[in-house]
Amino acid sequence: MTHAVARLARVALIAAAGYAGRPAAAQDVWRTDFSRHIVPLTEIVSGGPAKDGIPAIDRPRFVTVRQAGQWLHQREPVLVVQYGGITRVYPLRILLWHEIVNDRIADLPITLTFCPLCNTAIAFHRQHGGRILDFGTTGRVRHSDLVMYDRQTETWWQQITGEGLVGKFAGDTLRVVPSAMVSWGTVETAYPTAQVLSQETGYDRPYGTTPYAGYDAPGNSPLAAFFRVSRDERLPAMERVVAVKLGTESVAYPFSRLRDARVVNDVLAGRSIVVMWAPGAASAVDARQVSAGRDVGATGVFDRALNGRILTFDPAAPGRFRDRETRSTWDILGRAVAGSLHGQQLTRIAAGDYFWFAWAVFRPETRVRR
Repeated sequence: MTHAVARLARVALIAAAGYAGRPAAAQDVWRTDFSRHIVPLTEIVSGGPAKDGIPAIDRPRFVTVRQAGQWLHQREPVLVVQYGGITRVYPLRILLWHEIVNDRIADLPITLTFCPLCNTAIAFHRQHGGRILDFGTTGRVRHSDLVMYDRQTETWWQQITGEGLVGKFAGDTLRVVPSAMVSWGTVETAYPTAQVLSQETGYDRPYGTTPYAGYDAPGNSPLAAFFRVSRDERLPAMERVVAVKLGTESVAYPFSRLRDARVVNDVLAGRSIVVMWAPGAASAVDARQVSAGRDVGATGVFDRALNGRILTFDPAAPGRFRDRETRSTWDILGRAVAGSLHGQQLTRIAAGDYFWFAWAVFRPETRVRR
């Protein structure tokens, strides 16, 4: 069996696990206004599961860091969102099987999304058009990326860009809520009072395993069944990049370069930013056990302006960085952990860790920072 056939077989198993007993996607019933669309409908293809076949989590439950530490491993990747003094943690071992979590942090209604085929973990503000939206999975993908829908208008949305593709809100864009994808070990140490998404979801799934094992192996390409356009050859398809878009400028920072440099000071759209990389976070789509995935590392993107001056960063110890101006030490979460600025926090800039093929097809104007 070729690698391509094997990967397609795995995706078929994923679909079966997600929507056993559901009708085929072509038989789904929709209230969507298909006369309104901003992309050709032929670009949106079935990913296998039916509408809501991969079920979103609508009533998330949370446990303490201590409780979650009984089943989460240090290297497992998690998505972190902070708002109103509350830190919430969403393990990818759960998002792999649900792709969407509809939640509320204090007065902030948010949707956590994850597309395993593109490695895109993004949080969105789900108040839009004067109402609060709840999201589910359509069972479709466009250029391999999750197409989700809101249950109020059944508009179809592109997950990687937050754009409305088809229906009432076609042409609109959801607001991104800054988040960070880091290792559980980082969160466990930094945020001991955080709230962690519980594995008690109401669904029977083998959390901690991934049905996408081997998907991001070096040399692999996106699945031809879901990705039918020309690929940007500037980087390998499955190269992870930190993608940042400010104003009309987009820049991608390859993990392969960041692993060596560890920190990049840059200016984007007139704004001074720093891109940090630290080891210790596993790939969620490498080994069958998520915790056994190879170390791909984690990133953080922040504004370098603090207290009226621009800081310049250099690598220090693994997972630590030092600014030249005050010699304070910082971690991958943008926190000053030692020095005269101890306790200060850099402002996080919305960015994401994506597979290059996925980001490039939606943002072809992107400059690659080499």
